[in-house]
Amino acid sequence: MPAPPSPTSSSSSSPRPLVRAEMPPPNYWRRWTDDVPALSASAEAESGNGAGAGLPGGAGAPPAAGAAEGEGGPAESPYRVLIVEDDRPQALFAQSVLHGAGMLAEVEMEADKVIDSIQRFVPDLLLMDLHMPGQDGMSLTMAIRERPEYLDLPIVFLTGDPDPERQYDALDSGADDFLNKPIRPRHLIAAVSNRIRRMRQRLPVQVLTSAAPEVNQTPLDVNPETGLHTRAYVQQQLASALEEHADGGLFFIEIAGALGLRDRYGYAAFEQLMSQAARQLSGFAAPHPLARLNDNSFLTVARGLPREALEGFARSLHDQLAKVSLPVRASETIQLRAIIGYSELALGFADRDAALEAVEHAAVAARSQPGHVAAHVPAPSASEQARASLADTTLELLFQPIVSVAGGDQAQFQVLMRLRQADGTLLPAAQVVPAAELSGDIVDLDRQIIARALDLIAKRKVEGAELRLFVSQSPLTLNRPGAADWLIGEIRRRGIEPSSLVMDLRLSDALIHTVALRDFCQAPMQAGVQFCLSQFEPGTDAEALLSLLPLSYLRVSSRFAGAHKDAALRGQLRATIDLAHRQNLLVIGQQIEDPQAAAAMWMGGVDFIQGNLVQGVGEDLGFDFHNAVL
Repeated sequence: MPAPPSPTSSSSSSPRPLVRAEMPPPNYWRRWTDDVPALSASAEAESGNGAGAGLPGGAGAPPAAGAAEGEGGPAESPYRVLIVEDDRPQALFAQSVLHGAGMLAEVEMEADKVIDSIQRFVPDLLLMDLHMPGQDGMSLTMAIRERPEYLDLPIVFLTGDPDPERQYDALDSGADDFLNKPIRPRHLIAAVSNRIRRMRQRLPVQVLTSAAPEVNQTPLDVNPETGLHTRAYVQQQLASALEEHADGGLFFIEIAGALGLRDRYGYAAFEQLMSQAARQLSGFAAPHPLARLNDNSFLTVARGLPREALEGFARSLHDQLAKVSLPVRASETIQLRAIIGYSELALGFADRDAALEAVEHAAVAARSQPGHVAAHVPAPSASEQARASLADTTLELLFQPIVSVAGGDQAQFQVLMRLRQADGTLLPAAQVVPAAELSGDIVDLDRQIIARALDLIAKRKVEGAELRLFVSQSPLTLNRPGAADWLIGEIRRRGIEPSSLVMDLRLSDALIHTVALRDFCQAPMQAGVQFCLSQFEPGTDAEALLSLLPLSYLRVSSRFAGAHKDAALRGQLRATIDLAHRQNLLVIGQQIEDPQAAAAMWMGGVDFIQGNLVQGVGEDLGFDFHNAVL
């Protein structure tokens, strides 16, 4: 449609204002696809006048241009996309964008009519909503794949579901890819056109192989677009190796800081980075198969490797990737850091899932290892020992006040967990939490701690006094399905103010579980629960968390308690506090043992102080915050 007239200018020399067209001209979006043809000068001029596409299906709809019309060559038939979406505005948006790119797009809003629409419209690609009333996208995909003629029909899901497990299940149902809502038009065009183009390029080979069986087809265990082995194939190889008690190892590889990379560079550049990392890792792991599990993790099964070679293989993958500079922008490269957990195959795993869980836990342990590589400790004996160490113990809660340097009446304490053994000795959290995680008892233990903390807050409320408690929880507990709903329900059941609970998130956990923790935090944060990032150490990945997580407090690392003895450390402390304040976070200085340390914290701009200078750890909740003097 023509561009509207520009506003009247007071001076003939004023630059003409830019006006955005309501719809792009035909093929406008294809400038972001890999096969975009060079435009002539006249075409460039024509594409800038804002004329062309009208509303889909109406007058002035774009011509059904081919997706790759070369100069002087025959025009290819236009790409055909069937949009399966029950939300009419979403469907029409996608249809209009695809029409603007010169494609033919039809909408089917009823799941039970999709197969009929496929037979009638004969699409090159199916763009399907993951959540459909009556029949969801996964069951519909499986029904389509049951028909041999549609085994190779590309199916791409559109989803707003943030749960990665749900997305992996979607891929397992037979889908080829998924795109997250809301989707940018340029990303939609690039994803659809590139996949259709590659599919069409393979068509002559597929026809030839059907007529001549002796021609080798593309193996079903390799993704023809990426060259990587499929996830299903690698998992099948894992299951086979376990059944045969084969020698070798299983390796879980995670790219650190993935969420920060995606937020910094955007989805397209992030996906390009992960694809490059995948190709590099696949080459390093060869001849062993490697598959991409999700956005930033990979899996490889190395059959035949002797036990003594497993660690060397893992370190080789880590070190070789770290040496590669990958382009991320026109003039910028980046080196990625891998975190690798591995396990020997011949450890008697019950099934494939048990082996996968083992290497994922090993990857969690690898985050604290200097080389970011960790081996799995055999689960049966380790878990039994861990459970035995927690037997016949009683949970006790201790407290330490967190005092405002500016003074105030707000009573707030950090909750510290201990387990008392039968002989009277106390096991500290640093010993209890890893054992409980390994034994599988961590969820029950964490929920006991939360419940007792909320009971204390409710009791103080009845007595007419407000109490705020800082409580730490394991990421294994917070990542559990329904964890956020359980927490909100416990708060509402007691009728207490949600802001009286502050959830402590340890930096080491947040760096690895950023996506899962951010997802968990959303509902409690909206309900009023507050969050604190603990043991904070400055660094690029750590500082990115300040904007990625819904934080209210930042507790700096205990090493900053020695800032009064080190000028460089004082400068680092001040810079960290300034950074937190720019993010509107309140800063807590911990383990303050003497007045000099407190003075350095105060001069650095800290908001709260915690440590034995104020009061030691104990059972007492009677600290006098009103008359506290630092």
